[in-house]
Amino acid sequence: MTLYGYLKTRMGAKHVIMFEDKDFLNSINIAKWHIYAACLIDCTFFCFSFLYKEKKIEKIEDANKVFFEILNSEKANGMILDAYEGATKEFNSRYPNIDWSSYCNSKPFEYCCNELYNWSPIADELKKLDKKIVINSMFLKWNNVQNEFKRLTNKFSNT
Repeated sequence: MTLYGYLKTRMGAKHVIMFEDKDFLNSINIAKWHIYAACLIDCTFFCFSFLYKEKKIEKIEDANKVFFEILNSEKANGMILDAYEGATKEFNSRYPNIDWSSYCNSKPFEYCCNELYNWSPIADELKKLDKKIVINSMFLKWNNVQNEFKRLTNKFSNT
């Protein structure tokens, strides 16, 4: 949603015309899958780190299982191969090095916020002007998700 909002804001009234352009739609699709994959990585690490730290859930290997179940179902739903392979590589490289006791409190969504900026199909000279705003808007949206996850897990015991 943040990608589409950014594109509409940056294009103004011309967004209607641009969303009819097949090449532009293809670039949006590519960006969408890469950003989604980055969000899935960060969200998986955040959730399991939070559960490990706050709820004393120690089955961290389930993070790997959950991530790949979701990623594989998205591949079956049409995720582009480049995004799938990139997400697999990124997850596998970060997974062994995650500090589960602190990840949830150390800018857990920084990677996907930067990927929104990197993959958005906007001219580089315009993106440079928007970088801080785009990344901050994504951080704010993730704050809502984090708060909702914490609220939903309040009833879990700490054993």
